[in-house]
Amino acid sequence: MKNITITIFIVLLFIVLALVFTMFQVRETESALVLTFGKATRQITEPGLYFKWPPPIESVQKFDSRARSLVAELGETPTKGAVPIIVNTFIVWRIAEPLAFFNAVGTVSDAESKLLSQISDAQNKVIGRHEFSEFVNSDPAKIKFDDIEKEMLAEIQKAVRSDYGIEIKSLGIRQLKISEDVSKAVFERMKAERNRRTEETIAEGSAASKKIVTDALSMQTELLAAAEARAKAIRAQGDAEAAQYYKLLEQDPQLAMFLRDIDALKKILEQRSTVVISADTEPFKLLRQMPDLKPKE
Repeated sequence: MKNITITIFIVLLFIVLALVFTMFQVRETESALVLTFGKATRQITEPGLYFKWPPPIESVQKFDSRARSLVAELGETPTKGAVPIIVNTFIVWRIAEPLAFFNAVGTVSDAESKLLSQISDAQNKVIGRHEFSEFVNSDPAKIKFDDIEKEMLAEIQKAVRSDYGIEIKSLGIRQLKISEDVSKAVFERMKAERNRRTEETIAEGSAASKKIVTDALSMQTELLAAAEARAKAIRAQGDAEAAQYYKLLEQDPQLAMFLRDIDALKKILEQRSTVVISADTEPFKLLRQMPDLKPKE
């Protein structure tokens, strides 16, 4: 019985040791390479339990597949117009293909060294294609920071994914500086641009003011001419109406005054007005009694 127990224990120990040396786990945050006699033969990017041959036949090399950040040092780069700027670029990267990464790079420190070189090359290529005014400008609409960052990201991505098995998830310009001489020149140019805009605005305002005055004078002339024509028409109509009374005044002054009072009374009463005045007031005394008119002999 004792011999059987020892045998079972030895068998179980052998099985445990076999599992330990032939089974390995890949976590969510990891990727792995299976090395056969030191040469990478199989890459694993999905989490789970896997089997391999025991050492020295096969071994496992694991990599942290989580995103990492890398900030490049400040570097001076000339723009398209040969105006130098100092930029500080950062990237977020991860190991996407462990087999390619192991064969081309090997370690994280070597990968970061190569990535810094790629960042420098991308800065020189992309920034050299853009004018200084696309980085620093008083008009926000002319600043192309987002487009420049996207161009730099595309420039690096196509170079490192296939060569190093690295995925660049994002890129950004962390800091932008310019030298003191360039700063003075930029401020002078911005000042000149603002002065030019001020002069243009004043000129536009002056032109608009002159146009408004000219239009007002023209309208004034037209209104005065129309008013004068209307006044002449009214005077002509009044003269024509007065001429009738003049003829009657020459023939019979009393009758002419009576007809004038009748016309005035008709115009007043046609509006249904309420008027409180003395009954002897002209022409309302006609409502009380008719005047004693006699034909002219």
